[in-house]
Amino acid sequence: MKWKIGIIGFGNVGQALVRILHAKKGILKKKYSFDFKVMAIADPIKGSVYDENGLDLKEIVELLNTKGNIRDYSRGITDLDSIKMIKETNTNLIVEATPTNVKTGEPGLTHIKTALENKKHVVTTNKGPIALAYPELMKLAKENNVYLRFEGTVLSGTPSINLVLEALAGCDILKVQGIVNGTTNFILTKMEEGMIYEDALKEAQRLGYAEADPTADVEGWDAAVKTVIIANVMMGGDITIKDVDRKGITEITLEDVKKAKENKKRIKLIAEVYREGEKIKARVSPKELPLTHPLANVMGAINALTFTTDHLGDVTIIGPGAGRIETGQALLNDILAIHRCYSCSH
Repeated sequence: MKWKIGIIGFGNVGQALVRILHAKKGILKKKYSFDFKVMAIADPIKGSVYDENGLDLKEIVELLNTKGNIRDYSRGITDLDSIKMIKETNTNLIVEATPTNVKTGEPGLTHIKTALENKKHVVTTNKGPIALAYPELMKLAKENNVYLRFEGTVLSGTPSINLVLEALAGCDILKVQGIVNGTTNFILTKMEEGMIYEDALKEAQRLGYAEADPTADVEGWDAAVKTVIIANVMMGGDITIKDVDRKGITEITLEDVKKAKENKKRIKLIAEVYREGEKIKARVSPKELPLTHPLANVMGAINALTFTTDHLGDVTIIGPGAGRIETGQALLNDILAIHRCYSCSH
């Protein structure tokens, strides 16, 4: 099987995937028998191009390094928008890496639906569509006999979804607790070092961990969206973001952090999904954790999840929850998983 890849959204994550694919093409072929071409890239800012014979990734990377875009790519069709790219090209696997929209899921939701309806496999790092329309999208994938994978929507390149659905298959997941937002964890770490909240936030913005408008992070919205995905995908829930009891870190003071430390505890913004009778419940809130808790010692911009299972007790995974190469790795992981599944069934 020759995989013909189309990439929608060519920001940091899409570019990182192309750099990985270019650097590791030989290794991927030798180690995984993964044979591919990137056929098309669609991005309104960085440029769009399609070549039915495949794009030259070396030239793409050189253009990114020298000009920061691919508008001067030497050949191919350059007037395809994202929908035309999905429908009218010879791609068979679509990478959806546009920015997250947690209100409507667009334009990613339409991209994913269109690809699945056109019988093309999809991998995505876009949290919005998965949080808002997971059952619908999985049904659509099944009806069209294609795969939809989205590992990067929770902990970026650190395995979490695949860990539960594959490595922990057969276990009942009784509860999930975790640090799923690196920005807030970084801020709380800096506060423990003596910074007031405002200065810690400015430092996070300076280093690129926090946006100019940090609301999504510090008010817990980003964590809440990821919590919805955890609840519905990992624990079989049927909740929306409105069902998540959410509180951010904006009211946490330096005095709160110091007091917790004196009591041998540490404040963390914790995403939590648990069962209450037959219902799946979810919340995001600051919690004081004893220093013996595995999540208490996760510092800086690192993320972690602890899965409470029936067979193995607590299983904790710790790793980066953001970053361009890290999230590009999540896409590669999903692409290789689809390649593996497809190869086994054909």
